Amino acid sequence: MLTEPLIQQLHTLRLKGMANALEQQHASADLTDRSFEDRLGLMIQQEMTERSGYRLAQRLRWAKLPMPACLEDLDTRAPRGLDPAQLAQLTDLGWIREHLNVLMTGPTGVGKSYLAAALAHTACRADFSVRCFRLPRLVEELARYGAMQKRSALFRQLAKADLLVLDDFGLAPLADDTVRDLLEILDDRYDRRSTLITSQLPIDQWHAYLGDRTVADAILDRLVHNSYRIVLKGESMRRHKTAALKPSTPSRAKGH
Repeated sequence: MLTEPLIQQLHTLRLKGMANALEQQHASADLTDRSFEDRLGLMIQQEMTERSGYRLAQRLRWAKLPMPACLEDLDTRAPRGLDPAQLAQLTDLGWIREHLNVLMTGPTGVGKSYLAAALAHTACRADFSVRCFRLPRLVEELARYGAMQKRSALFRQLAKADLLVLDDFGLAPLADDTVRDLLEILDDRYDRRSTLITSQLPIDQWHAYLGDRTVADAILDRLVHNSYRIVLKGESMRRHKTAALKPSTPSRAKGH
């Protein structure tokens, strides 16, 4: 059979990776001398690689990471109070498989959002579905879906995500309706999916932040008791980076 029609048929069957591999084999004299099994194996391997890359791109689009971040670029030398054992627990992603939560607190600028985004990126690469929101943006989405009378559809979407990242928890006051919506979201996920929260507020201040005593008790019950707690410390890394970028002040020449 002629190669070109075969390549077209592979494209018709949406086997783009195999089609590209066959084109490469046809253009390489070395590969055309290999056995049928070897050539087929190379085609299947490229198809699997192509599909894996496509799925990762889809997961990253759906996740909407707040920034481009990956664990390989994490500055482990920065003094932020994160010890290697804690980092190993987080990067293993066993907590997602066990449907546990991560509660990450610390002052502004110590890298909470970057670490959360890097973990979300790693989860996407591990074939987990992820959704990321700054809490103020989630509040806007709840209002938007509520206006369309489709809030339950948003709840279903969030309930399906293997990992839900809520960044900047406690940054602004929440209306009572929003606190109840948050309980609905977390109740759907309890013992079924994992949630990662970053906050400048220490966990012992979350109850007062949430306001309504009964609802606050219910939210914290679903978050705190099955969670890893990461407390980051140190000065703002943004301040350090800004200082490093500033040109040094030239010394004045001494007069004679």
